[in-house]
Amino acid sequence: MTHQGFEWTEHSHKKNPEALIQEYFLCERKAHYSTERHLVYWSLWWALATAGYMQIFNYIQLKWDHIEPSATSSIYNGGVEAVSSVVGAAAAFSVSLIRMTWAMWGELTVGLFSAVCSGAVYLMAFTSSIWACYAAYVIFKSCYMFLITITTFQIASNLTMECYALTFGINTFMALLLQTIITVIVVDEAALGLDIVTQVYCIYLFYYIHFLIAACLNAY
Repeated sequence: MTHQGFEWTEHSHKKNPEALIQEYFLCERKAHYSTERHLVYWSLWWALATAGYMQIFNYIQLKWDHIEPSATSSIYNGGVEAVSSVVGAAAAFSVSLIRMTWAMWGELTVGLFSAVCSGAVYLMAFTSSIWACYAAYVIFKSCYMFLITITTFQIASNLTMECYALTFGINTFMALLLQTIITVIVVDEAALGLDIVTQVYCIYLFYYIHFLIAACLNAY
């Protein structure tokens, strides 16, 4: 019989009762620490990913206009947004169809798809082709929707129902705070005031660092 890591064996009754109690509470503390560590890890990824996504979402139209000015070219920005939303929704829905133990493989999946997001943002930053930029944006948004669904599930599975609103409220606040800090430093003329290409490149670096954090935590 087990309880949160504590295993009752046929030899347990031969142990000193005090030793059994100490072993039980030690297993309880280990299980509690493991749950807290995973909750912090997934919440950190949720905040980082959401802040990065919102930055890309807010400034991608400027990047598209930089490549193909809307005043002189035929553009399909609205159509690309629609397609990316549909593909992203399909990616999020596919999570429910994948038979995988996310508690075991979720961190590896986050690391791999974070690398794909980094590559997509890197392509958006440096390509001179509007269609390549469109494709990279669709890939980026689809990966984000796929991963944020997994992350939300992992966070919720480590919480009681009473803690949902508080935890996701804090995560959202941290994402908005991080986005505000990035905007003030990168965009505001009083700080760096970078051009749109350099801005997107900075977001790429942010995602790359985030990928390294995910990989290091997974290894840990």
